[in-house]
Amino acid sequence: MTVHHNTPECLLIKPEQEQYSAPELPPDTPRIQLRLAGDKRKHNEGRVEVFYDGEWGTVCDDDFSIHSAQVVCRELGYLEAVSWFPSSKYGKGEGRIWFDNVQCTGKEKTLALCTSNGIGVSDCKHTEDVGVVCSDKRIPGFKFINTMANNVQSLNIQVEDVRIRAILSSYRKRIPVTEGYVEVKDGGKWKQICDVEWTKHNSRVICGMFGFPTERKYNARVYKKPSYWDYSVNCTGNEAHVSSCKLGHAVAAKANTTCGGGTPVVVSCVPGRAFSPTPMTGFRKAFRQEQTLVRLRGGAIVGEGRVEVLKNGEWGTICDDNWSLLSATVVCRELGFGSAKEALSGGRLGQGMGPVHMNEIECSGFEKSITECFFNKESLGCSHEEDAAVRCNVPAMGFQERLRLSGGRNPNEGRVEVLVERNGSQAWGTVCSDGWGTIEAMVVCRQLDLGFASNAFQETWYWPGEVSADPVVMSGVRCSGTEMSLSQCLHHGPHLTCPKGGGRNAAGVSCSETAPDLVLNPQIVEQTTYMEDRPMFMLQCAYEENCLSTTSSETPASSHRRLLRFSSQIHNNGQSDFRPKAERHSWVWHDCHSHYHSMEVFTHYDLLSLNGTKVAEGHKASFCLEDTECEEGIEKRYECANFGEQGITVGCWDTYRHDIDCQWIDITDIKPGDYIFQVVINPNYEVPESDYSNNFMKCRCRYDGHRIWMYSCHNVAHVIKCQSDVFSPLL
Repeated sequence: MTVHHNTPECLLIKPEQEQYSAPELPPDTPRIQLRLAGDKRKHNEGRVEVFYDGEWGTVCDDDFSIHSAQVVCRELGYLEAVSWFPSSKYGKGEGRIWFDNVQCTGKEKTLALCTSNGIGVSDCKHTEDVGVVCSDKRIPGFKFINTMANNVQSLNIQVEDVRIRAILSSYRKRIPVTEGYVEVKDGGKWKQICDVEWTKHNSRVICGMFGFPTERKYNARVYKKPSYWDYSVNCTGNEAHVSSCKLGHAVAAKANTTCGGGTPVVVSCVPGRAFSPTPMTGFRKAFRQEQTLVRLRGGAIVGEGRVEVLKNGEWGTICDDNWSLLSATVVCRELGFGSAKEALSGGRLGQGMGPVHMNEIECSGFEKSITECFFNKESLGCSHEEDAAVRCNVPAMGFQERLRLSGGRNPNEGRVEVLVERNGSQAWGTVCSDGWGTIEAMVVCRQLDLGFASNAFQETWYWPGEVSADPVVMSGVRCSGTEMSLSQCLHHGPHLTCPKGGGRNAAGVSCSETAPDLVLNPQIVEQTTYMEDRPMFMLQCAYEENCLSTTSSETPASSHRRLLRFSSQIHNNGQSDFRPKAERHSWVWHDCHSHYHSMEVFTHYDLLSLNGTKVAEGHKASFCLEDTECEEGIEKRYECANFGEQGITVGCWDTYRHDIDCQWIDITDIKPGDYIFQVVINPNYEVPESDYSNNFMKCRCRYDGHRIWMYSCHNVAHVIKCQSDVFSPLL
């Protein structure tokens, strides 16, 4: 079922849609009930199970089609079927195989009306059990019709929608809504649930659905005339969604206003730290440090990403063998979100680097951390193509209602307009484009749930928005990239500064569902480092391209420079190709090396003292972005020869060999000692990526004046920092 978001706009009374009407079945139609079971990775998918003659059984995949899946999903109250899977994708069921050779047109009111061998007639095995994936959306006005009065407790909950409705005035004004009545929409009407059989496990599941990791006690408040739903609810507490809970006993209601001495169910949820109303908000809240053994990487929005765990000081990934909604929910709750919406497999949110720390994970659902779950320590052989990921339920914060894109050719692009309060009323206005860049655009796309930024624009004259929204209402925006909304970024207060003005010079963005993700291989750096004394007369091209230290201008041609040389291997582990921002017509030809520059600066190479002071530097202009090698099964797409297209394909890597000009740091003027060697890829955030935090690599470096050692090379998580002396966070 679709979760009913608890923003104030959602609580307005809306016209009721056309009511769902229960199907009228011929008298001789077998009375069945359906449910989705098995090893789910989303609540709206699973093995099709049928209850008939007092027993649960399955459906064989012979002759099954998307039309049959449509009938199943509609019977369960979902708007439509998305896909179906044969061969017990969701695990083997038990008991009878009730239907075989099922053939539906898609218009039948129940699976029992489709053509088949006859109920209970089958020559299949449970290895042929069929599964379906239904849409998230529910049928408007859907009403659960129970045909099994004596076995209701074995049925899953089927209602049109669920919400938490705030009761007390203090909670009505709060975003997100954390406390209120639990209400289900059944037959187009919202109804409370009687609390006679309600448990804390039920509250835990409801809170998880709405993005909250835990529940808490509350002071119950009741309405005088509630309207009760016909059933109680029975959850174990580890379900990711209430639709996976069982129906409890039917409620003995009198005139639908009482429930045997009980009261309406109220839940009070505890939000995660990122969503809790505290004095620490805005930019500082985005930077609040939290010590954790688990993190998400590569996701477009808050609460989704590849799961990475910290073990022995090194971040690694989780293999997707046995990866389930149950284990994913443990991760989500651990990180301060609700239950999992989806457990993703196959590196769907990008491939990680380093070791695969855990495989074949089994959780009970009540663990405080995924590291407490059982996993197979002996299982080896997983690759990063099998990296597990999650999408978590997060609280409805109402951020999308305060930002919009205007004037674009499609909903994923346009001029950025924000809703602010001016002179006691709400008004839309533009954002000053001074300093507007990729990081700020990323926050906008995340806030609007449109994925990643593909471009940040400082002119939007080609996207005419509403004239009334032309005035600038926000200026000096600087984001760290971790914010959930643009208002959390640093920006000028009421005293705006925007010399260019709004309108045609307002900030704009375009968004994309996918993005590349570049990661440097630290082992290659460590294995290929060496020192070379190179004559100055052989470094003329490098000198012209500023690849030597400033003192090189005083070096005679007969002298030499001491260079720290190494190879770098840069992988694209994202979901789309890495392409230079500049179009081909603007690439610059360099006679000295006979190549084109497609990016002004692609990497920074720095040598730092142990306290972080820069003592030497180099830079690497992107004279050639191409696919040097690719993983098995992936073809190279980019090659620099003959003015070819430049880029790095997903699953490929570009190797800059140690013997290429500028692939070094000039250490001629460095004294012997211990240093830190640092590499930063895409340092100016010129090209959008799904994860900038892994663009940094550091090594320990020892130089004795004659030899050099590079050791302990590793990728490091990096936080983007902004200068805050002239900005103030919105509190």
